[in-house]
Amino acid sequence: MTNPALGRRTLLQAAIAAPAVPLITAAPAHAAVDGGRFDRDNPRFTIGVLPDTQYLFDEDSSDPAPMRQTFRFLTGERESRNIAFMTHLGDVTEHGSEHEIKLAGEAFKTLDGRLSYSVLAGNHDVPGSDDQRGDTVYLREFGPARYARMPTFRGASPDGYNSHHVIEAGGRRWLVLALDWRISDKGLRWAQGVLDADKSLPAILTTHDLAWAGDDGVAALSEYGQRLWDGLIRRNDQIFLTLNGHYWPPGRTVLKNDAGHDVHVHIANYQDRYYGGAGMVRLYSFDLVRNVIDVETLSPWLLSRDPEERTALEAENLELTGPVDRFSIDIDFDERFAAFAPRPRPPSRPAKAVMPKGTVAYWRFDAEGYAGAGADGAVVAAGAVVRDLTGGGNDLSVQLLHAGAPETLKWSAEHHEGQPAHASLRFDGGKNPDRGAVLRSGQNAPINAMKFESGYTIEAFIKLPEPFEGDHAWMGILSWEGRSGDAGKSSGWSPEEPTCSLNLSPERFLQYVVYPTDRDADPTSWSHALPVGRWTHVAVVNDARRTTVYVDGSKIARNPAQPSKGISTLGRPFAIGATQFALRYGQGYYGWIGDVRIVARALKPKEFLTPLG
Repeated sequence: MTNPALGRRTLLQAAIAAPAVPLITAAPAHAAVDGGRFDRDNPRFTIGVLPDTQYLFDEDSSDPAPMRQTFRFLTGERESRNIAFMTHLGDVTEHGSEHEIKLAGEAFKTLDGRLSYSVLAGNHDVPGSDDQRGDTVYLREFGPARYARMPTFRGASPDGYNSHHVIEAGGRRWLVLALDWRISDKGLRWAQGVLDADKSLPAILTTHDLAWAGDDGVAALSEYGQRLWDGLIRRNDQIFLTLNGHYWPPGRTVLKNDAGHDVHVHIANYQDRYYGGAGMVRLYSFDLVRNVIDVETLSPWLLSRDPEERTALEAENLELTGPVDRFSIDIDFDERFAAFAPRPRPPSRPAKAVMPKGTVAYWRFDAEGYAGAGADGAVVAAGAVVRDLTGGGNDLSVQLLHAGAPETLKWSAEHHEGQPAHASLRFDGGKNPDRGAVLRSGQNAPINAMKFESGYTIEAFIKLPEPFEGDHAWMGILSWEGRSGDAGKSSGWSPEEPTCSLNLSPERFLQYVVYPTDRDADPTSWSHALPVGRWTHVAVVNDARRTTVYVDGSKIARNPAQPSKGISTLGRPFAIGATQFALRYGQGYYGWIGDVRIVARALKPKEFLTPLG
């Protein structure tokens, strides 16, 4: 159908429940398994979207080859793109004749047993009226019986024209509602029943007619789409994405539902382009780590042609890269789904469960480690003690730096979701004038003089504020006090710097500098720029040969290859929240610090404090 409207140290150079209403049929408990290798726990997965193929199934002008090639592409790329499902948006055929429908049905067999899919009726597939139209050629070919063996199929409306599917992908379950191009009031009640039967499923609604767009690509609801919006979509917060064809050109918009949340409304239709769209498929690539859906549009049929023999039109339509064909949607999935499907957070873990062999110190700021825990925002007073939960005698005491106000250090309930203790300390350090707070071990604490010549792992959870205001260049996260010169080390930037410290550069790069015991050197690691407003897990691992720094369980690029064994400690206190220079503390740390653990051996990432590592 046509459009109705026409610093202090130079940076080193390296760097599934059944619905509550009657169904025609439901999937057997152990239906046929999809073909290919699909990882349902991978946080990255793809859904294929195929719009209006009607010009490929037009009586004696039919050519199913482009659609077959699209299906071969989807099954062939299933593992590499982690393709979970494919949905057709209607107008499968031009006239809905028995010849066209049967030909399309044969083409869909390319997917059967290999990839689950949904198909819905468009106005060219069925006669007028709504989903109460009764028996049709389309219903006999693309009715509930077609999907019965698919593991995603959960049932159809009594009339057979509406179906719903549950996809298991990204470690959670997703609902796909495939609705007839003209759903009746009875059909709407069925759809509402499906949503009500499992209110925890994020839902993608597909239908043929919902929105149209002008040449600017900005979508607006059609007359029928307004009815569907008012009668179903806006009142069900589960529906976060709608997909429709019918109109061209393609377009998109974002509408607010009754809960005040975003609903992404997308039109995909390429029948007006060369070769009836040449089997163009939209790929919606969900990335639950990056909180984004990346969308691309391509023709596998044209891409399969020999590049040397492609015509100009074929080359022009291989891939579409305009703003309505290739784009990304930023969506914080946990936040968007929190009202109806809050993701379970890892529970806190007791200290004894996270102190492996070789743990020499473990500090945390919940009630296990700090007696003042419990009142969010409460001031942590000078002299307060944070216990070393190993019982090894490395307790830390709070000291305000310079003329720092008591509010410089506060207790916080914020924490990294993988952190054992659900608590942290909020430091408000800064420059001009210098201020901050530091947690220091006692003068005779064993940690002060440990050399770690058999290896070590130092871990910390940190979070930088957003916005990151002020000058905090070279603020310290943790360190041992003392001068490297007093340890007989002379190769570093200055003999006044300590023998081991973890700091943050002006560019928010982590800097881990250490003077090992076995040589006159200062191997230094540098990370990428750390994010603000987000918790980060940092691990420094030394195996008595070299040091490797990990951020969020991933090894950073700029770890030095030079040998490094042990730490040239001087018997002076270990500190959290600042780094000395010339035996003096300047500015303190700015942000949150959670659990800190030191183990006297090299740990593997799977042994880190966070299970996410």
